[in-house]
Amino acid sequence: MRVRMLIFFFLVAVLSGMAYGREGFRVTNEMIYEKLVNIEKRQAVLGERINHLEGRMEDLNRRISDLREDMNKRFEQIDKRFEQVDKRFEQVDKRFEQQDKRFGDLMSFLWILAGIFTTLVAAVIGIVIWDRRTAVRAAVKEASREMEREFRLRDLAKILEVLRERARTDRELSVILRNYGLL
Repeated sequence: MRVRMLIFFFLVAVLSGMAYGREGFRVTNEMIYEKLVNIEKRQAVLGERINHLEGRMEDLNRRISDLREDMNKRFEQIDKRFEQVDKRFEQVDKRFEQQDKRFGDLMSFLWILAGIFTTLVAAVIGIVIWDRRTAVRAAVKEASREMEREFRLRDLAKILEVLRERARTDRELSVILRNYGLL
């Protein structure tokens, strides 16, 4: 409505200026009526364009609000996805903790096995050393007994030789040695 009024006053000012600016030119009511009709036609066209633009603006506003809603929904979906990813990371963290625990248990088990193996090896080496010592001691005792026996036999052989020599001169000794088969 204001636009119409402004246009009307503008035309009146222009037309009145034209009427006063030219001599001999007279503005008639019909001319004014024609100009007003033209102005109203143009104003109607402008009104339609404005209405069309307002409709387009409303469509744009609707589209923008729809886009905002879509974007909000998408952001919500992205937030949900991030939450799912966070949950997956938590599950992965739990799995890593489980694997760390299993690895720790495995390492403990390996240390236990190493301790058992070391103990067994030390025990076997100890038994071998003890057995060798015992065997060596027994062998030394046996060898010493054998040597003593050999020495005794040698001594006895010597004594027998001495007795045989003595038996050559002594008759009684010779009879005794013969009785025992030593002569």
